[in-house]
Amino acid sequence: MTTITPHSGNRKSNSGEAPASFGPPQGGPGTLTAVPHADQYRTTPPRPERVRPTPLGDLAAHLGTDTPGDAEISGITHDSRAVRPGDVYAALPGARLHGADFVAQAAGLGAAAILTDPAGAERAAATGLPVLVVEDPRARMGELAAEIYGRPGADLLRIGITGTSGKTTTAYLVEGGLRGAGRRTGLVGTVEMRIGDERIKSERTTPEATDLQALFAVMRERGVEAVAMEVSSHALVLGRVDGCVFDVAVFNNLSPEHMEFHSDMEDYFQAKAGLFTPERSRLGVVNLDDAYGRRLVKEAGVPVLTFSAEGRADADWRAEDLVLGSHDSTFTAVGPRGERIPATAPLPGPFNVANTLAAIAVLAAAGLDPKAAAEGVAAVPGVPGRLERVD
Repeated sequence: MTTITPHSGNRKSNSGEAPASFGPPQGGPGTLTAVPHADQYRTTPPRPERVRPTPLGDLAAHLGTDTPGDAEISGITHDSRAVRPGDVYAALPGARLHGADFVAQAAGLGAAAILTDPAGAERAAATGLPVLVVEDPRARMGELAAEIYGRPGADLLRIGITGTSGKTTTAYLVEGGLRGAGRRTGLVGTVEMRIGDERIKSERTTPEATDLQALFAVMRERGVEAVAMEVSSHALVLGRVDGCVFDVAVFNNLSPEHMEFHSDMEDYFQAKAGLFTPERSRLGVVNLDDAYGRRLVKEAGVPVLTFSAEGRADADWRAEDLVLGSHDSTFTAVGPRGERIPATAPLPGPFNVANTLAAIAVLAAAGLDPKAAAEGVAAVPGVPGRLERVD
């Protein structure tokens, strides 16, 4: 039988025990066998059904390039296998291969134009398709996708969550709070994507920019009002959230991880801090209990609110009256105007108190009633792969 090993952080701290830690669990809280839900049968983000075609000349003008033809564009993808008729195929340079190596496949599937860099221009032109040439196509395809799909993110309340630990849990808690406040929701994260009640298995934490903008467009078509989204450091560095400005961005914590991708912790921090700039978000919500969070408060390029599960008096939102339980925890969320909101972290462990407080703080910052948000957060039945109970 599979068991979940206990973790000291899941017990209430008495005089004879070590104090509870509100940071991410070291080494993980236990051993789990979580399997993605069986109804997650799709592996790539969907496309919107209704797209008003955009003249290629308009896209060329947006990029500041010459107009190569008069095609009508109805989509964009970076994957030559996923091209649909009317698409721009973004032929990107890679570590070993160039996307221009696959332009014939894209053309055969109905691509209407190709976006590439100077290194791929000659191969792209050999197809006879119009070619948009820019120095860094990866850096431009997010904004191009947003333009093609009619800037769908502007019609959604977008909440982005970043940090080494807690992104997935916080995203689910935020989504639960949004539902509790009566919003039709979307979710984008490591485990899955959700469009209302539809669930789609995720291939990566944050989709590529072309897929993300298409996903936003589908959400808009289906009446989604708000989306909670994990934002990885890879996504920030590789431009996957280009074309997206979050209404509120959350910073949970930072600890050594992804050192094969980042040169050092400073590089890792700067990648995360990139979310808290006017190009990426309008407002930040930052964990004051984390040392890097305290630094981010000083360096963020957008207004910032803070939260503290440890109860720091200088935080905008703080936890008081904390009672840790074996299955959940209760506390009072004290807000910047002195409001006192009864709150329940629906998962065990002090680190999930921090995740829950982050969710309540960000939802309040987004303009939702914090009491309704807290009730929605408390009602979250669990997070796939995160402290799921096994009988």
